[in-house]
Amino acid sequence: MSAHDRHALDPAILNEAADWLMRLSEGSVNDAERLEWERWRTSSPAHRQAWARAELLLSKLQGLPPALAMPALDRPSNPARRAAMGKLAALLALAPLAWGSWKLNDWQQWTADYRAPVGERRDLTLTDGTRLTLNTDTAIDVFFDEHQRLLLLRRGEILVQTAADPSALARPFRVQTDEGRMQALGTRFSVREDTGHTRLVVLEGAVRIEVKGIGEQVVGAGQSSGFTARGIDALKPVDKSVLAWTQGMLMADNMRLADFVNELSRYRNGVLRCDPAIANLRISGAFPLNDSRQTLNMLARTYPIRVTSRLGDYWVMLAPA
Repeated sequence: MSAHDRHALDPAILNEAADWLMRLSEGSVNDAERLEWERWRTSSPAHRQAWARAELLLSKLQGLPPALAMPALDRPSNPARRAAMGKLAALLALAPLAWGSWKLNDWQQWTADYRAPVGERRDLTLTDGTRLTLNTDTAIDVFFDEHQRLLLLRRGEILVQTAADPSALARPFRVQTDEGRMQALGTRFSVREDTGHTRLVVLEGAVRIEVKGIGEQVVGAGQSSGFTARGIDALKPVDKSVLAWTQGMLMADNMRLADFVNELSRYRNGVLRCDPAIANLRISGAFPLNDSRQTLNMLARTYPIRVTSRLGDYWVMLAPA
């Protein structure tokens, strides 16, 4: 039996668990309903497993003890309630696998040579004099030997100002991601590792992209590119707003709200979503990254957006005002 099969539960049971989770969280159930819930919970091993998963999910989300006296959620309208139930059921279905992935990513980040947690930035200088700035949720390893100076970007985003090799070996300076390798040609540049895609922005000098089995591309100052394991993107002019994070800001110039939300999500713990009805709303301005609540309040004051928070600001939804 596969790990997935061992974790799988009937979607109908997960929906029932999600419904009970919301009903009990609202705090308005009576004794008869609590008895009904107890009968449901103990009626089968699958029901007990689904409810244990529901309790564990809440404790993971907010550090709460697995008890019935959970904080009250805002009671949504019927359509919103159904949507929320669907999301909870999906989380319950994916929870074991998602937690396993979290543990792997967390372990990789904590065992990295250098890291920056979610919502923080870190400046450091390597032994060869190269200066780095690590963006939110970033982890790197450093490998210097007689052949090369290599950074392994495990996750996240870095700004690099290379230094000349202080040794007599003239070792090349390289950055490696899952998709390929970049070699600095005396330069200042940034690299961002997304899932399956690496983004490169060159501010000074040049960087050569090398993708095994595909080829090479030199990216010069004022240019940007990206690549996957299957190919290299065309060159584009640098959009300097993408480096506003180095100053603790998120710059938006006619940006779709959905894209803005995805970017802001990188700098906060928890879940941040926007209603599809306002996904294409265009956003412009400069927003602080060190206080996502302030940024959300700025959005609500400037645009027809309503911000709804649950689970102590862990779960935030942007909807039409």
